Amino acid sequence: MGVLKNPLIFIVEDNKIYNQLIVKFLSQKGFTNVKSFSNGEDCLRNMNLKPDIVIQDYLLDGLNGIEVLKRAKKHYPETEFIFLSGQSSMEIAVNSMRYGAYDYIVKDETTMDRLVDKIGKIGETKRIARKNKVIKIILLCLIVFLLLVILAFVIFIIPKFGISTKNV
Repeated sequence: MGVLKNPLIFIVEDNKIYNQLIVKFLSQKGFTNVKSFSNGEDCLRNMNLKPDIVIQDYLLDGLNGIEVLKRAKKHYPETEFIFLSGQSSMEIAVNSMRYGAYDYIVKDETTMDRLVDKIGKIGETKRIARKNKVIKIILLCLIVFLLLVILAFVIFIIPKFGISTKNV
């Protein structure tokens, strides 16, 4: 499983058999917090649950995958999207990435394994981002502390030794 602990994953696939296949495969790999939808509209209505990852088909009944991606990213930019599609068009793949998809996987016999790999990579990326955020906060606190020490030195220590800071 990746480093995300039980990520909320949405599956958006209008082919019911393939939808169930993805859900079952992910469950077998330890991903148990999975919700499936047969169309983009239902997915969008549930985005308030703040899924970590949306795995969706490009060609859906109703809204296509790009439309779902664009609408969801407006309000939930941290949600990652992985497209699964039978379309091997480079233009569609590039378009999906341009609008913020994490990846585009053409459906074939290795799809499920590649999907689990991508979920793991998303988890690792999010873990590193959280770690970097903590490091930035620690560094900021350290800088503020050092500035306070310098300020205290200038205000309290230097005058005790009769050193004037007026000409400095």
